[in-house]
Amino acid sequence: MRVMVLVKATADSEAGIMPSVDLFEAMGRFNEELVAAGIMLSGDGLKPSAQGKRVAFDGPARSVIDGPFAETRELVAGFWIWEVKDMAEAVEWAKRCPNPMPGPSELEIRPFYEMADFADVLTPEVAAIHDRVRDDLAGH
Repeated sequence: MRVMVLVKATADSEAGIMPSVDLFEAMGRFNEELVAAGIMLSGDGLKPSAQGKRVAFDGPARSVIDGPFAETRELVAGFWIWEVKDMAEAVEWAKRCPNPMPGPSELEIRPFYEMADFADVLTPEVAAIHDRVRDDLAGH
């Protein structure tokens, strides 16, 4: 089962305050453990939303919204993609994580959809498109 673990933003992360040397080292060591266990597939930190953009859709119309974005607690400051056997394993790993922020913080764990979840709308033609994309990504 693949999950995305979202590191929720805080006022400090949105202000661009960098982690302490100790926190940066602790997170690096945690990442090493995840990789050694075969759990971590990817992960990175994100710059503050002030450096981001949103593209809003309304039918055929598109509009661009410049950051920063309101509701810091709803923003993401970083992420991991993990391969785990189930949600319980993901929670156990998340509980081992050093606190990713200087103060109170939160991780959110969300499972990915798998192709089997789309069985009702997955025609052979659509499956072929998604297989090609997955193969192309694997070739990079």
